[in-house]
Amino acid sequence: MGLRKTQEAGIDACAIARDVQAFELLIEDMETELGERWGGLDFIDGLAYLSTPEATELDFITVAVDQQDEENLEPVADLISLASNRGIKVILVAHDLSPMALHQLLRLGADDFAPYPLPEGALHDAIERLRQKPAAAALVQTGGGETGQRNGVIVPIYGVAGGVGSTTFAVNLAWELATLAGHEGKKTLLIDLDLQGGSVSTYLDLPRREAIFELLSDTSSMDSESFTQALLPFNDQLDVLTAPAEALPLEILTPEDVDTILDMARSQYDFIVIDLPTTLVHWTETILQRADIYFALLEMDMRSAQNTLRFIRTLKAEDLPVEKVRYGLNRAPKFTDIGARSRIKRMAENLNINIELFLPDGGKQVLNACDHGLPLSDSAPKNPLRKEFVKLASTLLDLSAGQSSALRKG
Repeated sequence: MGLRKTQEAGIDACAIARDVQAFELLIEDMETELGERWGGLDFIDGLAYLSTPEATELDFITVAVDQQDEENLEPVADLISLASNRGIKVILVAHDLSPMALHQLLRLGADDFAPYPLPEGALHDAIERLRQKPAAAALVQTGGGETGQRNGVIVPIYGVAGGVGSTTFAVNLAWELATLAGHEGKKTLLIDLDLQGGSVSTYLDLPRREAIFELLSDTSSMDSESFTQALLPFNDQLDVLTAPAEALPLEILTPEDVDTILDMARSQYDFIVIDLPTTLVHWTETILQRADIYFALLEMDMRSAQNTLRFIRTLKAEDLPVEKVRYGLNRAPKFTDIGARSRIKRMAENLNINIELFLPDGGKQVLNACDHGLPLSDSAPKNPLRKEFVKLASTLLDLSAGQSSALRKG
């Protein structure tokens, strides 16, 4: 369908590609979903049409790209940016595109993504998610009851290597926040997004429920009620979204899924602490973009140094907000260990980072607390590591009383 016919046809959507005919499954699915109320355009005509007043009436556009387009992504980027600026929803359909190129296009404002060849129902599901987004946004902004009354601070915890104590950090920080913030009528949520090795439920002696998988596998139908039903309370002060009962591939979540979960969480809680997997995935960027402050935990060893360097390079290559990251050293040596302190300084200089948190080695009491499913405040309240969690929770609580930007500045 040419540009002139598209403008005159009274259509609801457009499929735009270098050669739309090369995406036969997309054509079939567009016809199934929209009948005759869609048009196909190449990149040049697509840019021209999106600039017209009629284009703002579109429900959405699909932008289809393949490996050949990766040689020159400029027209694709222009299309997505123009559509995003004009408030037109974009579904990106990609065939054999590299992760870097895919991330680049998603960052420009694509609202959803579907791989090509299209799995059965993939386009339908993407369209349904787009249609749900305005309702979800309205729920967060206005809402009723609990929903919409809060604007939670998002605090992800990332361990640069396995075993550096990121889950212990997340659990105890969330609990101290829940205890302190609860006195001011504020609510705290702990989310375990390590879908394969998540241990939050173990560290708090909570069951893993089937409702978690149902929630994560269909976020498009998630509402306040289904979200709340998936949560578990700990000691009536902290709410927890545990990892699923079965290990799931990290790719089961999309950036849009994570956005939906965070929107719902922020509308109902004042603090959202997130325990992240050590693996960097396609929705890691979403978490970092949405975070108010992002803690990266490491130890004083070579693997932590090497992984931190990779982490920093990834952030810079993707032009992500590195200024949100706060580095913490777990099992830090005592202040009197001059030699160790000198090694820490050299490591920080070599990595070009500022280590702001020094968490002491809590010893066997930490392991015992984890095994018994208790935070340190219950099992070893005088442990030096627990005291650091109290200090950090107090700092976050004080900073949140101002603007969230204060958290980012540290």
